[in-house]
Amino acid sequence: MSKKIIALLIAAVMAVLCIGLCGCGNKTQEPESTSAGAAETQARTFIMGIDPEYPPFSYMGEDGEYTGFDVEVCKAVCEYLGWEFDVFAVNWDQKLVQLDSMECDCVWSGMTILDSMKEAGYIISRPYFDNEQVLLVKADSEFKSAKDLAGKSVAVQLGTSGESLLNGDLKDLADTFGEVVTSNSFTSCFTELAGGAVDAVFVDKPVADGYIAEHEGFRIIDEDFGAEQYGIAFRSGDAELCAQVEAALDAIIANGTYAAIVEKYPDIEGNLLLIK
Repeated sequence: MSKKIIALLIAAVMAVLCIGLCGCGNKTQEPESTSAGAAETQARTFIMGIDPEYPPFSYMGEDGEYTGFDVEVCKAVCEYLGWEFDVFAVNWDQKLVQLDSMECDCVWSGMTILDSMKEAGYIISRPYFDNEQVLLVKADSEFKSAKDLAGKSVAVQLGTSGESLLNGDLKDLADTFGEVVTSNSFTSCFTELAGGAVDAVFVDKPVADGYIAEHEGFRIIDEDFGAEQYGIAFRSGDAELCAQVEAALDAIIANGTYAAIVEKYPDIEGNLLLIK
């Protein structure tokens, strides 16, 4: 046998061994990028940022789990999309800072849509609830209007549209108060009112209605302070994520899931926008 033929045979054997060792001939092997991408999609967790003391939209239930209208709707959206659902309790005054730092994927908790948020680049969903601000006082107090609170103490939650109004469009009214007391939660505001530390609480109407339903001895001053709407806030650049959530909302409205949740919260049904 010639040296040339022997060399060719040796080269052929080495090539076969190389193919066998590296597995290049295995046509059934999946590309790593495809399987990794699928795993990432399946493992997606959507983190909802909420005010943990904001009934009936978001609050801690008796079972120790977060619940409320917004929480139930978001959970249904995640179930529809096949996402894992989680909740992050934000400090309401720092909600946008915590959203930007990616501690949550959205802020969805009776959040008033403000032009300043849009101007700052945040992606805001279409509105889903009509809201208004009210003054909550003790039922046996002499206060009949906001003017009667001149020289008195009024509490408001930090980071809310109510605080923004008292510092902006309603500043002239706020200047007539003896003091505007800010607290980290509405629960603290209501505690101050019940204990006599303040004379009124400037608060979202559905929250005031819910408090009155569970606590005797309080009422709302019948006065118009302007209307506002609730929406969902996403980070700048998350327009696609907002669109996914809104599409899922449309789907659960169409299949009746949304209506079933609404039935649990009759006090706010009349102000919901997505089912009108």
